[in-house]
Amino acid sequence: AMTTLIPGMIIILGSPNSKEGELYGVAKQRCDLGVQEHLRRPDWKILLTGGFGEHFNESVKPHTYYLKNYLIDHGLDPEAILDSVMSANTLEDASLTKPIIMQHNVTDILVITSDYHYERARYVFEREFSDMNVKIAFNLCETDECKCEFDLESQKAHEQNALRKLKRSSV
Repeated sequence: AMTTLIPGMIIILGSPNSKEGELYGVAKQRCDLGVQEHLRRPDWKILLTGGFGEHFNESVKPHTYYLKNYLIDHGLDPEAILDSVMSANTLEDASLTKPIIMQHNVTDILVITSDYHYERARYVFEREFSDMNVKIAFNLCETDECKCEFDLESQKAHEQNALRKLKRSSV
């Protein structure tokens, strides 16, 4: 079978959900943005990230299961969703999407995440794909602190710490 050429990939990064599998506002925001971006680029495919992990998904199903259902409920054609990766963190988001990007010879990726996650996500994705000719763009959701179901301040501190550690380890 001929593999159809996919010009680009929209990667929606996972975020926390409840123990009952309810998506939090941050995840819904990312999905909504993903749907908008897909309308602009209907020939691009969507790749979802997020399996299980402490602090982010301790429910019975992988995070991407809830993302996929939300996207389809919000009008996305299920055919648009290419794949899901069972990542537990940002490093795995990048490392597990890479073979899929390579397999489909994708040259453009659009990563969808939240403003507070951008610096680390950008660092991780640029490092992971540095040996490939892939253009990486980002589109970010603005996180509303008042509507956030998890502690955004401690999440921001976690991002800064994690990024510092990453930069130290790569020297």
